[in-house]
Amino acid sequence: MTIPAIGTAEAAPAKVPDWKRGFDNQRIADLGNGKFLNPLMAGDHPDPTILKDGADYYMTFSTFDSYPGLVIWHSRDLVNWQPVTAALQKNIGSVWAPELCKVGSRYYLYVPVKASPNTSYVLWADKIEGPWSEPIDLVLPNHIDPGHAVGEDGSRWLFLSGGDRIRLSDDGLKTVGEVEHVYDPWRYPSDWIVEGFSPEGPKILRHGGYFYLITAVGGTAGPPTGHMVIAARSKSIHGPWEDCPANPIVRTTDIREKWWSRGHATLVEGPDGSWWSVYHGFENGYWTLGRQALLDPVEWTKDGWFRMKGGDLSQPIAKPKGGTAVTHGMKLSDDFATLDLGRKWNFFQPRPDEARRASVSGNTLILEASGKAPVDSSPLLLIAGDQAYRFECDIEIEEGGVAGLVLFYDKQLYCGLGFDEKRFVTHQYGIERGRPANPHGRSMRMRVTNDRHIVTYDTSSDGGATWRRFDRGMEVSGYHHNVRGGFLMLRPGLYSAGAGKARFRNFTFKAL
Repeated sequence: MTIPAIGTAEAAPAKVPDWKRGFDNQRIADLGNGKFLNPLMAGDHPDPTILKDGADYYMTFSTFDSYPGLVIWHSRDLVNWQPVTAALQKNIGSVWAPELCKVGSRYYLYVPVKASPNTSYVLWADKIEGPWSEPIDLVLPNHIDPGHAVGEDGSRWLFLSGGDRIRLSDDGLKTVGEVEHVYDPWRYPSDWIVEGFSPEGPKILRHGGYFYLITAVGGTAGPPTGHMVIAARSKSIHGPWEDCPANPIVRTTDIREKWWSRGHATLVEGPDGSWWSVYHGFENGYWTLGRQALLDPVEWTKDGWFRMKGGDLSQPIAKPKGGTAVTHGMKLSDDFATLDLGRKWNFFQPRPDEARRASVSGNTLILEASGKAPVDSSPLLLIAGDQAYRFECDIEIEEGGVAGLVLFYDKQLYCGLGFDEKRFVTHQYGIERGRPANPHGRSMRMRVTNDRHIVTYDTSSDGGATWRRFDRGMEVSGYHHNVRGGFLMLRPGLYSAGAGKARFRNFTFKAL
């Protein structure tokens, strides 16, 4: 088929229903009428791995360069989720697609990282809320995306990118033997528009006498029509593997669809015995929000295969029945009564002692200066999943300090507004630019509005009673992976650089 060019009127997405609103007016999936509307988890929640543990569900995602990382979320109805803890405290590199599983009474996280060299780690805990162990290096330099499996004989395995696998010890804490190739993934027609073959994200499900191997191919980003879900099955964990005749099971076929680059799926049984798949995708027109978690109903067919029933996921879908709904998400606004590092705030590429920079006292976040600008200051960031939002904060600096608010993708691509006691500094394209005079001195309230990629700044010397528009607006639709790589999202946050300490008070966030 002919795929319309992105940005043409023909490519405009179809109108979809609006979301319900939760904390800080953030959009949530549960519509309150027995249906939900994707995204399941708005904002950057890529490579979902989900665990059913009795009546409880736990899920985590790739957290890349954000630490504390591997935030574990909890649900009892598959639609509403609350954060529990951040399992990973130590910076081990850029965290890619993890695997959360339980064997016996112990929980495990298998974690691939991009580092020097690349490898995979395992963490374990006897309670999901922790404490989690220190990461243990499995020394797997040439693979990503480990998927855990227990064979019919009780043997433990990690299935890996490229159709490979390696055996694990009985305690799951080290590898045994060498990596072996066990599956040649199904290939799509040669004329499909994809990013690349890239077989990755293997997930193993044992169901109805078969082991199902669910894999992503086509590339995670790039063309919206690339990423897809394929499946194979075997009577034994040792193969041989038979490809599903309906492959691909999920794929975006037209850029007018609501969700792009859909893939990296895991299957899970719902509280009522129904079946569901969690995977990720980019929202049409909003690569800046990263890959968001999506929920798709699954139907098992008479021939022992399965299919997704949610179509393009642009319309409301009936929720699974049963389970207990928690209040979804969390406030991003922060009075700094406590320091919520991990579940809410994350440092970007922190040094080993980065956390010592941050403390709270008297409803104030005190952040020691580091570096000269956001590029080298390890800013504190949030995940915001709405297309439009506003955040603001009272900021006070000490002599020699510079601080402000940012929209941050990575060290080479960010924007924002900062100030020292005499001048403002604008951040644009990851570059420090004009320095107009600062009439507020060392203390002001600052506001950033990101209205569907159009960014404006306002400042106030009277706590927000009156505002002064800063004379530089920005457009940030290109601050995303297909420009910079890295698989990240554009995240709101704050930074403290130069000398001394910066104090942040009354941080408020509101989706628009």
